[in-house]
Amino acid sequence: MALMPVADALQRVLAEARALPDEMVPLDDALGRVLTADVAALRTQPPAAVSAMDGFAVRAADIAKTPATLKVIGEVAAGHPFPGKVGPNQAARIFTGGVMPAGSDTVVIQELATLKDDSVIVQKSATQGRNVRNQGIDFAQGQILLSKGRRLTDRDLMLAAAMNHPRLRVHRRPKVAVLGTGDELVSPGQIPKPGEIVYSNGFALTALARNEGADVLDLGIARDRIEEIAVAVRRAREWQADVLVTSGGASVGEHDLVQRALAAEGLDLSFWRVALRPGRPMMHGRLGDMQVLGVPGNPVSSYVCAFLFLVPLLRRLAGRLDIEPQPCTARLGRDLPANDERADYLRATLVEGPNGFVAHPVVSQDSSLMAPLARADCLLIRLPHAPAATAGSDCVILKLGL
Repeated sequence: MALMPVADALQRVLAEARALPDEMVPLDDALGRVLTADVAALRTQPPAAVSAMDGFAVRAADIAKTPATLKVIGEVAAGHPFPGKVGPNQAARIFTGGVMPAGSDTVVIQELATLKDDSVIVQKSATQGRNVRNQGIDFAQGQILLSKGRRLTDRDLMLAAAMNHPRLRVHRRPKVAVLGTGDELVSPGQIPKPGEIVYSNGFALTALARNEGADVLDLGIARDRIEEIAVAVRRAREWQADVLVTSGGASVGEHDLVQRALAAEGLDLSFWRVALRPGRPMMHGRLGDMQVLGVPGNPVSSYVCAFLFLVPLLRRLAGRLDIEPQPCTARLGRDLPANDERADYLRATLVEGPNGFVAHPVVSQDSSLMAPLARADCLLIRLPHAPAATAGSDCVILKLGL
């Protein structure tokens, strides 16, 4: 099978992906999720005219000439409306959020008024409506404020709560199962024996998926045994995972058994080699309704493949419209040689210069090196057969990070 261009591979991954069904969830579970229906206000905000300041509710006509002495007939606190009416030459003590008493139309802030016995002396006049938040100034009952397809922010949740919605209808979270494979892998905290390494890929893969709003099932590590891999695959299917991500063993070497185990379970293979560096032996297919992404065992390859393919897939399933991470331009920090037939995603750090960001590719681009990946701020994209590039020239990057 020939190497598949990155764009074609992504198109295959997304071809049959559809936004997941919706569900009604509490507000505290809705952050980052996508609405499946418009949301209209169930109430008017504020429901009545209220004071915007601490002071005195008055009639503007009574303070047209100052100083003006008004009789204080009551007090209004937030949540405690005044039952009476403010008449000529009268005032009510009022606090921020208090409902404007009947008859009043203006609030004189307390700094411009002096209490004396049961009266208040207003030192400066104010225009009608001053320091008053009118009924419905924020929104009105029935007004659609959050639209179908919107990805909910923290501010949206505040608004939805104020609209009196305790729950919202959103797309279901994608369910992602993550499986590491290899006899050489041991869990963090163990002391590796000769030939063993500490398993790290799964922690990046699960974090990446969770950062995209997915529910994640950690299937742990399966040894290089077809039956052991198959048992883990069945667990993912029983859990009804939307996506299974395997790490390692995706090639066709004698000890690369993931493809064989998946084939025995009925995998419909889409591709397994991509014109990509790092990450050439990436695999994609379907097991019934479950999509399968087999990323390489080298940690940098594993992460880059997940960033380029898993992230857009999860966004599509979540109902998002912004599917792919958006490229942006920067200046190249050092000379680069001509590229070969594979798209190259170089790890690079960003430094802000006078003319924008400068991307400095890390010195070693070996796909096993995790420390440079952790330091990187972006992936610098080199297209297949790109000519040599000089420092200071334009380049295209994908920013990493939360």
